Amino acid sequence: MRNHEVTKRQPLLREDGTLTEPGWSKKLLQQYDRSRIKAPKFRIKEWDYYLVLNEEFAGAFTISDDGYIGLQSVSLLNFKEGWEHTETILNPFPMGRFALPPTSEAGDTSYRDKRLQMRFLVSKGQRRIVCDFDRFYDGKPFSCDILLHQPEMDTMVIATPWKEKKTAFYYNQKINCMRAEGTMQYDGRTYTFAPETDYGTLDWGRGVWTYDNRWYWGSGNMTVDGVPFGFNIGYGFGDTRAASENMLFYGGICHKLEDVTFHIPEGGYMKPWKFTSSDGRFEMDFTPVLDRAAKTSALVIVTDQHQVFGRMSGRAVLDDGKVIEVKDMMCFAEDVHNRY
Repeated sequence: MRNHEVTKRQPLLREDGTLTEPGWSKKLLQQYDRSRIKAPKFRIKEWDYYLVLNEEFAGAFTISDDGYIGLQSVSLLNFKEGWEHTETILNPFPMGRFALPPTSEAGDTSYRDKRLQMRFLVSKGQRRIVCDFDRFYDGKPFSCDILLHQPEMDTMVIATPWKEKKTAFYYNQKINCMRAEGTMQYDGRTYTFAPETDYGTLDWGRGVWTYDNRWYWGSGNMTVDGVPFGFNIGYGFGDTRAASENMLFYGGICHKLEDVTFHIPEGGYMKPWKFTSSDGRFEMDFTPVLDRAAKTSALVIVTDQHQVFGRMSGRAVLDDGKVIEVKDMMCFAEDVHNRY
């Protein structure tokens, strides 16, 4: 077993800009401080990404400051009807002026321009996503007001370096199993989230990356026998020898996994996938429903993204050997290649 757990509160970075202690933790124990980064401002990447999902539809919301570009985006996905739309606003050279908070635990994240007003509001035990997007799609506006409930529970936190560059790092937290309530409105329709069945996930990240990266990430939440269950899986990003980001969540407690492999079929992302694990604790079949694909090529910025939503079935094994039988969990898995 190679997963090293960080257990003490400390600065994330040493004075020379390298990671103090690569590894995983259950909370944001290592404190991010932008002023300690030993890299140009245009290389610093900071983002908050929320996904709120149920069996029939989903919303995804991003506020980011990626140094020489900011990407603010909203996605509306309709699985029942088989369509999605993502609208993105690009901001040249924000380099810190959006003032994203140094922690996910406090502070609000906000963005405003003539078309988009979006806020991520954090208070004790809950998170709120408020958005108004003018001319979102086909000239029609989008709006939402969604509340995510976050009781005391474990999360997935990882601090990952890169072999190629000592001052590059990836500090990331995934918060699963947040019960969701509220609405999204578009084109005369209201999409309603119910906390009994629906969940939200936060992907919070800060760091300095190398230029060319490809990663795999998957996440899902559901209720099993009345108990919230979720997973976070992924690899390919940075030097993960200290720890993987693979984790199960059950009733607010995390269960650490070793390595998980995405078996993506040749010839198309919409064919059935498989997931296998080195410790035999995450064995799943995945039937795609919708591929949220995006490809961009603009000077030094090149992205090729496939965030594939579908239904997962199989078995997951907790630390105590308890087997969670998963059937038709609506979730996603993605294959992303970025150069920026």
